[in-house]
Amino acid sequence: MKLTVFDNPTEDRPQMALALLLIGVFTLAFQDTLVKHMTSYTTFWQFQTIRSTFILCIILLIAQITTGLKVLIPQNPFSVFFRSIMLAICMVFFFGGASQITAAQMGAGLYTYPLFVTLLASPLLKEKIGRFRLSALALGALGSIILLNPLSDKFSFFQIMPIIAGLFYAFNIIILRKYCRTESPLTLVFSVSLVFLLFGILGTTLVSVIEWNQNVRISLPFLFGKWPTLTLFIFLFCVALACLNLLGNICLSRAYQTAESSWLAPLDFSYLLFLAIWAKIIFGTMPSLSEITGMICIVSAGLIIAFRERHHSEINRNI
Repeated sequence: MKLTVFDNPTEDRPQMALALLLIGVFTLAFQDTLVKHMTSYTTFWQFQTIRSTFILCIILLIAQITTGLKVLIPQNPFSVFFRSIMLAICMVFFFGGASQITAAQMGAGLYTYPLFVTLLASPLLKEKIGRFRLSALALGALGSIILLNPLSDKFSFFQIMPIIAGLFYAFNIIILRKYCRTESPLTLVFSVSLVFLLFGILGTTLVSVIEWNQNVRISLPFLFGKWPTLTLFIFLFCVALACLNLLGNICLSRAYQTAESSWLAPLDFSYLLFLAIWAKIIFGTMPSLSEITGMICIVSAGLIIAFRERHHSEINRNI
């Protein structure tokens, strides 16, 4: 039996990519909100280790009954592995301070990644940064400042962590589009899960062996807490998140492989809307006025970049 969503992509399919992207961001927004909810029950390393192990088992099963295990062998091993490392580091910063900041700050910080993609496009892709991109960068920077509010007494490094995550997510996007377009989504998710598992084991070891300052453990318990007792509740939670993560990442990987990033990017920002909805359902909270203002600036900056990229693509096709 073959399922085309797991095959190596051969052509762009914008309509399918659009549907997959919406499913992906809806699912991952739900997952990320649940992770924030569970920061007092487990640690990042325990969560990553158990979730990744279960995902790897599911992928091996899916590959065996669909396209065969050979699909898991990457065509460009270095690019696939390097992208996985970028995502693993991204998740450390994204979830590491989740217990100390709001869901809106997490999501908006991560979604500064289009700004970083624009900044990196010049040195890595040799693209020129024109006035539209510069305007978008300025607007996005303004949104980040409003969102972080560095002059506030409540400002902390934890608020910057999702923005650092956005930087590494930008590296992931560039590598995915430029070097991993022909890889199967199963290959990409398998590689990411394998690296996540290795990070989980390494992080668990370092947290257990190194005598961290007690203030560090207290301020970031999700990141620096020791391996807690594995209860059935935590195990089932990790298994459920594994299923959500697998679905979301396969959908997003396939979406960006089968349509231009500039075409999909505007709807990618629906993640922030879904995150706000899930935060309201799970925590009963809504973003503050300053958070909404910052999010609007960041989203607007991303949309300017996306539509400008689409305009350039149309011009290049007509030449």
